[in-house]
Amino acid sequence: MLEDIRKPILAELESYQQLFRSSLQSDNALLSAALEHLTRKLGKMMRPTLVLLCAKEAGTVTDEVMHAAAGLEMLHTASLVHDDVVDESDMRRGQRSVNALFDNKAAVLVGDFITSKALAEIALTHSLEAVERMAWLGQTLADGELLQLGNTQRSTFSREAYYEVISKKTAALFSTCARLGALLAGGEAATVALLEHFGHLVGLCFQLRDDIFDFDESLNVGKPKGNDLQEGKLTLPVLYALDGCDDYYRRLALKVRAHEASRLEIQELVDFTIRRDGLEYAESEMLRLRDEAVALLNDLHNREVAQALHHYIDYVVQRNL
Repeated sequence: MLEDIRKPILAELESYQQLFRSSLQSDNALLSAALEHLTRKLGKMMRPTLVLLCAKEAGTVTDEVMHAAAGLEMLHTASLVHDDVVDESDMRRGQRSVNALFDNKAAVLVGDFITSKALAEIALTHSLEAVERMAWLGQTLADGELLQLGNTQRSTFSREAYYEVISKKTAALFSTCARLGALLAGGEAATVALLEHFGHLVGLCFQLRDDIFDFDESLNVGKPKGNDLQEGKLTLPVLYALDGCDDYYRRLALKVRAHEASRLEIQELVDFTIRRDGLEYAESEMLRLRDEAVALLNDLHNREVAQALHHYIDYVVQRNL
């Protein structure tokens, strides 16, 4: 499916990879080692792919679009490095995190360096709107992380609060990728708005799929079963399961969120969520959002791009990593 997604932008994606790797280099030995570790595997390149596809729909992939794609992926990479410090995570997508490989101090500084590189790339778009959007995105990602941290201290929980967090932590990045790709390619306002909405829905689906992963240790996602609960995160499957349940499980959920639960208690909440069809509900919500995103593609003019974006959202909901 990845081949079908990338078909309209194969040449551009190759140029993007060269730009990304060449931009993230340093003469500092420690920094160079960390950057090499991070760029050794560029992964599925889902976010830059979205930038480039949206640019193809709106016009052409210019140098400015390329710099935006690199800058956005750098900001995303920096946020992951910082998140691993906050979450005290040892693994990131099946390999050692920067903080585990070096230490927290080095990881924070590496993240700061990559953030600065991201700003340098977005400046090369020569677009004030792109710079403003990048600044908004950085603030929004931090706001989402802080909201999630603050939720661990609250005595209540809701699906609304959950969606607010994932809208800021995940969907904001995908919507920005789509918006800037279309904007910098010269797209009309209606096209830019449509693709931005598509990106937002993609981001929500992406996070829901990740949350569902957390309950299946057989999947190779680089983290153990129940890892979100160990970090005090109550995701949509759990929140659905808690609706209408007795006070025992609500107290247990609050205990988990406050990092006061034992491994046995966390496993009890995992089993409860599965028993109460939390995963089925999250899956149905993800597919509903996916259908909403697919419907938007009917209004696109480039049918090859529309088909690629259709494959893109399908890949997001069907992926096993």
